[in-house]
Parts: sequence; C-alpha cells; structure tokens
Amino acid sequence: MNTPNHITLIGAGLAGALLATLLARQGWQVDVYEKRGDPRLKGYAGGRSINLALAERGRHALRLAGADEAVMAQAVMMRGRMVHFLDGRTDLQRYGRDDSEVIWSVHRGELNVILLQIAEDAGAKLHFHRGLSAVDFDARIARFNDDRDDSTHEIVFDSLVGADGAGSALRAAMNQATDLGERTEFLGHSYKELEIPPAPDGGFSIEANALHIWPRGRYMCIALPNDERTFTVTLFLPNEGEPSFDSIRTGAQARTLFERDFADALPLIPQLERDFEHNPTGLLATLYLDRWHLDDRAVLLGDAAHAMVPFHGQGMNCAFEDCVALAERLLAGNDRAQAFADFQQQRLRSARAIQAMALENYLEMRDRVDNDDYLLQRALERELAERHPDRFMPRYAMVTFHRMPYEVAFERGQRQRELLVELTRGHDSLDSLDWSAVDAAVRERLTPLPADA
Repeated sequence: MNTPNHITLIGAGLAGALLATLLARQGWQVDVYEKRGDPRLKGYAGGRSINLALAERGRHALRLAGADEAVMAQAVMMRGRMVHFLDGRTDLQRYGRDDSEVIWSVHRGELNVILLQIAEDAGAKLHFHRGLSAVDFDARIARFNDDRDDSTHEIVFDSLVGADGAGSALRAAMNQATDLGERTEFLGHSYKELEIPPAPDGGFSIEANALHIWPRGRYMCIALPNDERTFTVTLFLPNEGEPSFDSIRTGAQARTLFERDFADALPLIPQLERDFEHNPTGLLATLYLDRWHLDDRAVLLGDAAHAMVPFHGQGMNCAFEDCVALAERLLAGNDRAQAFADFQQQRLRSARAIQAMALENYLEMRDRVDNDDYLLQRALERELAERHPDRFMPRYAMVTFHRMPYEVAFERGQRQRELLVELTRGHDSLDSLDWSAVDAAVRERLTPLPADA
C-alpha cells in the first residue's frame, strides 16, 4: 500500500474490530483479515464462549468507538458475587458501593457482531475466510488460506497488527523472524461450559443481577446471566486428582459430583449430562512475551500478546485498553517502529500486573469467598473506603471501576492487603478494633490515591 495511514489487522474478533473502528473513524485505511466466516451471516462460531464481564476500561474504549450504547442494550448488570455455600446458604458480596459500581455480563458472539458492523460502517474493510498462513517480513508479503477451497491469497502490507488471540498465527510468524521470549504457563485446571435455561415463566431461574459462585476449595462453578434469560455455567476443575477432569469423564460422573458439591445448582441444569459430554474442555494458561513488536512491521495486542486466565474478568477490558493505547500512538504521527515500541513500553507492565491479579483472583474465588477471615477483611476494606476515600480503595474497584494503570492497582493493592491482614489479626469482629489506631495506620501507610488515566 505504501500509504502513511494504512494498516492491516489480523483477526476480526473483539480487539481487531474495535481497533479497526478507532482508526477508521480517524480516516485510516484499515483492512482486517479473519480466518472464520462472517458471524453476521452464519452466526457466531468462535472458540471460547465464556461470558465476558464488561467493566469501565472496556466501556471507555467502546465509548470512543461509538459502540457503548449498542453493546449496553444487550448487557446484564451484575451487582456482585452471589456466593452459594455448601449448606445451601447464599450471600451477595457487592463489587462496589452501590449500583454505580457494577460490571456487565455480555455475550462474546453478540458483542463481536456489534463491533464488526460498527467497524464496517466506519470504513474498515473486512476479509473473511482468510487465515494467515505465512509472512515474508523482508518483502512485506502476507499469505492467507481460504478454508472453503484451500486457495492461497497474497497481500502486500505496510504493518501488521496481531489481534488474533492466544493461538496467534502472526505471533508464530514473528517468532520465526525474531525471538519474542515467549513462554506459556498452564494453570493445571480446565473448564467445561453448561447452561441454565430460562424459568418456566420465561424469566431468570436465579438472581439475574449477580455473578454466581459455588466455591469448593480446589474447584468451583460460576454462572453469568445472558440477556435471553439463560445463564452460562462454567465448571472449573483441576486436570488431575479427585475430583478432576481426569476422574470425571462422563455425564453420569458429573451428575454425581453436582449431587455432592453443587446440589442447589443441579435442578437448574436439566441438560447437565449432555452439556458435559458434548461441550469441549477448555484449557487455562497465561502467555508471556518479552517483545510484542518487530520494528515497524508487526505488533501484537490483547490475547495474542498476553493471554490470561479469566478470573478477574479483565481479558477483554485489557485488550480494549490496548486498542486505545495503540490507536493513540499511531494517531500521534510517530513513525511506526517508535509507535509500536512506545505502545509496548506503556502496556507490558500493565499486562503483567493484570495477569498476576487474574491468577490471584482464582484462588480467592474458589477458596476464600466463604472464609471467615476473608469476610472480616472485606468488611474492614469497605469501612476504610468510606472513612478514607482519598487513600483507601479496594483493589477490585481500582481494577474494575477506574482506569488507573493495572500496575498501580496491583502494587497499591498489595500494600492495602498487608494492612488489612495486620489490622484484623486476632479479631473476629470490627467492633473490637481500635479505630484511632486503624485511622492512623491508614494515614501513615497509604499515600493519597492517584487520579485515573
């Protein structure tokens, strides 16, 4: 193309469609190549379909792309975690102070369709059935295969952006040209999706405005609401041990597990056996790269650069934040190599921080949300946020309801957690705390909060 404002995106998923919109709306020529067919014509046929938790970082990006209103029309509010105890009790643990601090459940496929249409309306050119097969970086030629007839197609590019997910074909091609320092750490746990259908009257079968969690120590179930009044249920189990995906392989064995450990969920999932046996088992892993770009010729973002486990609900939000950051660098008029380098410098630390927090959150969700010490610390956390709003903010709020850099939330959250543990040690109620000493400790240990990005 040899034009200063042309770019080629690999992958028409969520991040690819959003970045295409951000650039096309500013007059850029954007071509997007996607290995799958157009989901607007044939329906969504993606890989992972875990419901997505849309938070402020993601909504900010959607607003910039003019997509927030259309997306929110299909989103379901989640006020907090509805914890289902083994004895049948439930407890709603709010995410924020009130309904101004919530997250939103969105369906990956519906969101993808909305973003693709908005990208095309903005002027981006979408090319489906074009799976990246090889890249000649010296000649700047990319080759694609059409899965319908196995034909090959070549294009000349200025720069490639890899928004093609954790299994990125562009990343594989870049790794052949230079060492990206790639390493993948598998969690040792996997997941299986199930479904809660609507109630007989057509409504939700359980509380709609919550993310439901059945924490059971080394494993758990969660359920997120959909706008069609269903819930997507995700069972997370270790790969080995008891119970695990190694020991539970049939629908009948899954029913036995639910009868024992998720008894109140079992009547809600009438197709448990079928879902368990027919739905694929998904892997969970964290992808780390030391380099995200190849001079001015290629750059990676989102899951292609830093895939993470889904337990903080920030994978999509982080990828959308990547799109905003990269678009800002490109639109600033820097040369491509410098724009890509600046983007990596700005976002790599943030990605590492949210990857770490996502791993930590798995332990919290499956093993701590029904723990007395944790619940006391949560109570103190809420109290300190009220008493010292200029200095104390729950880490979840910093990550979810604000846009301060992830690394700032991570580092400050560690200091706050240490303080909560110290202040509640030896106590089983907030009533026995010395509040003058508590207030003094907060003022001494925590500096005023930084402003959002």
